Amino acid sequence: MTTAATPGQGPLRGVRVVELAGIGPGPFAAMLLADLGADVVRVDRPGGPGLAIDPAYDVTNRNKRSVVVDLKAPDGPARVLALAARADVLIEGYRPGVAERLGIGPEACHARNPRLVYGRMTGWGQDGPLAGRAGHDVAYIALTGTLGMIGPPDGPPAVPANLLGDYAGGSLYLVVGVLAALHHARATGTGQVVDAAVVDGTAHLSAMIHGMLAAGGWQDRRGANLLDGGCPYYGTYGTADGRYMAVGALEERFYEEFLRLLGLDDPAGAARTDPARWGELRERVAARFRSRTRAHWTAVFDGSDACVAPVLSLGEAPHHPHLAARGTFTDHAGITQPAPAPRFSATPTAVRTGPALPGAGAGAVAREWGLPELANDAPGTDGV
Repeated sequence: MTTAATPGQGPLRGVRVVELAGIGPGPFAAMLLADLGADVVRVDRPGGPGLAIDPAYDVTNRNKRSVVVDLKAPDGPARVLALAARADVLIEGYRPGVAERLGIGPEACHARNPRLVYGRMTGWGQDGPLAGRAGHDVAYIALTGTLGMIGPPDGPPAVPANLLGDYAGGSLYLVVGVLAALHHARATGTGQVVDAAVVDGTAHLSAMIHGMLAAGGWQDRRGANLLDGGCPYYGTYGTADGRYMAVGALEERFYEEFLRLLGLDDPAGAARTDPARWGELRERVAARFRSRTRAHWTAVFDGSDACVAPVLSLGEAPHHPHLAARGTFTDHAGITQPAPAPRFSATPTAVRTGPALPGAGAGAVAREWGLPELANDAPGTDGV
């Protein structure tokens, strides 16, 4: 297997991206661009980003190449600016003002490359009272109101890993912004700065809920609504073996199928349409699910339109027949991981290389990007 990320697969073939190494949403956004075919060069710092993970297993660095640059060295900023001059996109995730102090902020980069799309990924954004403060996913989503929506009504909010804030509200919005700005740059010759903040993206994700709240169709508290676990036919239930089933039987015809297979009844759908009776219905549904194992209920609902599915673990998910048939997960270099998404009919994507080890791509990047000085830092191999 080679390090050279063999750009050429995916709709972003020919797009060059410089990623200034960081943690969380920035690397994931750059991985998504790399999955889509962009030639992503990650600029790693000496000693790595500081997370206790073996770089060989950091899947967010797949399909990339890496060079190591010490930004505090006299020639460090100049090396990054040389990369930016040859790139279409640059992604950084520093606190506001740090890139400028290092001499690699938007003004310096645009002086070298006016067409550059400069993507900035932060939690709080580039301005506002909290812009300079440290933070992590859970604090960002807490202030947006979205964390407060998740979890049981009689307990604390449930932390959704870092999927809602870092990756959905952060990475995906950064990628949308970068691609929109790239379209503009190619049409006009003018680059721009994309300010992607986790707080902004996460708040934006709740647009439908805010509409429902304004219309009186959503209560501003946990576990009292159609989609937050308050509804007895949209939620999760424990089974006899300590596992769980997920139920999403919202529409009437799906609800009727759900009750029939579960062995319950609700004459004329009285409990379905009366929130005052939801507690009673939930107890009946819960008792039925507790009476049998997850495997039993999976078999009962298999092939139906009741909108019921087993809650699988990370280790179980790749083996589900549907996901296996679609190739939703893939094995590469001994690591089971999600395959690139979405899918394209004319420009298919793939996991081309494993995680880029720090500095392992310096030689190839030096040759292909015309930057011989980078080769001086090459570790002597382009393999990963």
